[in-house]
Amino acid sequence: MAGPTPLDTAPMTTPDAPLFVPVGTNATRLFGLDARTRACRLAERAGLACADEAPPGRAVLLANLAYAWDPAWLKMLAGKPGTLIASEGRSVLAHVAAGADAAAVTAAMQDQGSSAIDGMTQLDAATAEVAYADLRKRQRPFVLPLTGETADRAERAAYDASYKGVTDALTLYLWRRPAFYLTRWAAQAGLSPNAVTAVGAVLCVLAFFLFWNGQYWLGTVSGFAFMVLDTVDGKLARCTGTSSWWGNIFDHGIDLIHPPFWWWAWLHGLGAYGRPLETVYAANLLAVIVAGYIVQRAIEGLFMRRFKMHIHVWQQIDSQFRLITARRNPNMVILVLALLFQRPDVGIELLALWTLVSLVFHAVRLAQAEAAYYRGEPVVTWLS
Repeated sequence: MAGPTPLDTAPMTTPDAPLFVPVGTNATRLFGLDARTRACRLAERAGLACADEAPPGRAVLLANLAYAWDPAWLKMLAGKPGTLIASEGRSVLAHVAAGADAAAVTAAMQDQGSSAIDGMTQLDAATAEVAYADLRKRQRPFVLPLTGETADRAERAAYDASYKGVTDALTLYLWRRPAFYLTRWAAQAGLSPNAVTAVGAVLCVLAFFLFWNGQYWLGTVSGFAFMVLDTVDGKLARCTGTSSWWGNIFDHGIDLIHPPFWWWAWLHGLGAYGRPLETVYAANLLAVIVAGYIVQRAIEGLFMRRFKMHIHVWQQIDSQFRLITARRNPNMVILVLALLFQRPDVGIELLALWTLVSLVFHAVRLAQAEAAYYRGEPVVTWLS
């Protein structure tokens, strides 16, 4: 039996976008923010300006502050005037079209009465599904009553909603819970995502120098701490609505640039560790690792440009392979396993081999997508 049709979450950032208007008051805090402040930040991140009241004749997106909700609803509703999201018969979010009666919807939200409103198409939050193109997943966005008793549950739901559905195994499973507590602590402490990224950048550079000098275990500790913070900064930005252009460049720039330097440092440190490789052989290994990394990134970019989606979400096998593909986190698992046997030299050799395997896999998948396209077959994500 087919599931519900996923709804698009592409943000509505045009001048025709509705005005976001919070309805009611709520002193309950999530991630260190009061309900209204957080709601407006999430709305602004979705491309919606926030206002205190609905002006006459203007399209508005009303949000009931008695509830916590996934910001994916905002992106979906922004393009669907006349649509209302309800939970257990109560009005939660509503896009009131220009010229329609926003006062009636506002009153229904404030009175906590029936969500059945003339002229509005109602969607049940318990059954609707949304495809998150930016987070590479498809799931049912959450809606929860927001009280002191439900705040912890709402924070966990918001954190889970901010997670990418297709990523590496360590991020998805190993430190998902610890990163939640760090994200909540950072939010309550008033730390910005950029501050977390900056601390992570220091640890990233420290790991490079420790690897360079053959201090692999200390480097691994520093590297893994950086990897966890690399999860925290993004989740903190999404959960508090504090994403920024610079923060995105800062975070993703570090992610993109540092891995080849780590592997170079690891190779160099073999001499200090007592397991040096012959110079030409080491240079060839590094060339394979760096070239493989660059070409794989180029394949991903080409696939995105050609088919308007990540290569990792084309078919299920692509999402499954993303768990272990030759990116930083899976590569560190290879190196640490070899280090357990006191063979960091074997670890870097296995990393080079795995880079080649991953490169071949992605090159074949790109070729298969091109072949499918020229046969007239649709090349679309399995998440849609």
